[in-house]
Amino acid sequence: MSPKMSAEHKAALAQGRTESKAVRQYLEALESHKPKRGRQRTPDSIKRRLEKIDGDVKSADPLKRLQLEQERLNLQAELGSKENAPDLSSLEKGFVGAAKAYSERKGITYAAWRKLDVPPEVLKRAGISRGSAR
Repeated sequence: MSPKMSAEHKAALAQGRTESKAVRQYLEALESHKPKRGRQRTPDSIKRRLEKIDGDVKSADPLKRLQLEQERLNLQAELGSKENAPDLSSLEKGFVGAAKAYSERKGITYAAWRKLDVPPEVLKRAGISRGSAR
């Protein structure tokens, strides 16, 4: 028969799971919506290009039409991802509340967070400084 866990131990495990979830969700959202280099397209500019493709495809030869259809598919996917972006502010709020305790428990440094592109201002709000978790 194994010894029963104390209420304290159960609460600590639940807190760890909650903190891990908040950190993971924020990091996944950061990674999936990492800005790309160069000038960024806006939803409006994507829609304008899609309209242009609609006009161009009618008079294009088959090879050009194929390329335009692929561009249309790519633009529609990009537009969908821009319009369905996660609410980073709520995920960030959860991260800020959990990250310091998570860092201390796991020995995660400021530099490690920065390597994953967590902004310095978010780390500051979370209470994680350059000298944290050493």
